Amino acid sequence: MKIYHAPLEGITGWIYRNAVHECFGGFDKYFIPFISPNQKGHFSAREKKDIMAEHNRGMYAVPQILTNNAEDFIKTAEKLEEYGYNEVNLNLGCPSKTVVTKGRGAGFLADPDRLDRFLEEIFEKCSIKISVKTRIGMEDREEFGHLLEIYNRYPMEELIVHPRLQSDYYKNVPDLDTFSLAVRDGKSPLCYNGDIRSAEDMKQLTDRFPSIKRIMAGRGVLMNPALGRELKGGSAAEKKELRRFHDLVYAGYCEEMSGDRTILYKMKELWSYLAPVFADSGKYAKKIKKCEKCRVYENIIDEMFEECSLSSSAAAEQEECGM
Repeated sequence: MKIYHAPLEGITGWIYRNAVHECFGGFDKYFIPFISPNQKGHFSAREKKDIMAEHNRGMYAVPQILTNNAEDFIKTAEKLEEYGYNEVNLNLGCPSKTVVTKGRGAGFLADPDRLDRFLEEIFEKCSIKISVKTRIGMEDREEFGHLLEIYNRYPMEELIVHPRLQSDYYKNVPDLDTFSLAVRDGKSPLCYNGDIRSAEDMKQLTDRFPSIKRIMAGRGVLMNPALGRELKGGSAAEKKELRRFHDLVYAGYCEEMSGDRTILYKMKELWSYLAPVFADSGKYAKKIKKCEKCRVYENIIDEMFEECSLSSSAAAEQEECGM
């Protein structure tokens, strides 16, 4: 089984990815959060840092592109080839309203004819390998049959399907009945994405779809950074590993960012997912949420790692910990 680390914009940047890779591993591919081509045709400072070779050593990294303009996609893919990449991923899955209203991400699925022309042009003109990450439609599961017909026309490196509608965001459960269409009729190598948070989740999926050999995990990794290793049959995270993981992420943010507020915003975001990995961490989660100074934050973390044991249900809902 090939296990992929999903891109989550604003969270799984190079500092986070490197900490996961160094402390736990388990992933065959790490997808870089989307690059959104701009009018000047240049990468942003964040995008440059994310794609630099020295920030992705030892891992197979795949940059993701978010656009509905074929020329912009082609130019961005060419620039990424110059950085040494041999594969890019097209984002047709982002459900954010700010993205969708511009007809990008999952919003592009609302215009399948235009999407077809877009795919025809990029596959004709790009020499780099292209994979596609998609949802099953905007508002109705019946949309996916036509979308799959379109996808089948092109030589994709792989098709990554998150079987939710754009209107679902991350609510409701993945629609495995609709996903079965891709299993049955899809012509590209197929990867499943959606609510894989444990080895048991993966087993249930593969029991139903034995042909699936690629799985992408996203929010499950945020809740359990050792998930990739566990899905490969490895051990769960130990407390000392989690401490090292935290310290690498925190040190990276402290070096790259300025101001306690900015650094702590990133760490609070991390703990909003990670807190349930510790039993009885509720009071510490609340302290982290209210914390305004790095020095105070560091004391809270020292105390939590000293006092809290690991939870036996680390994938519990994060709101149970008050975040």
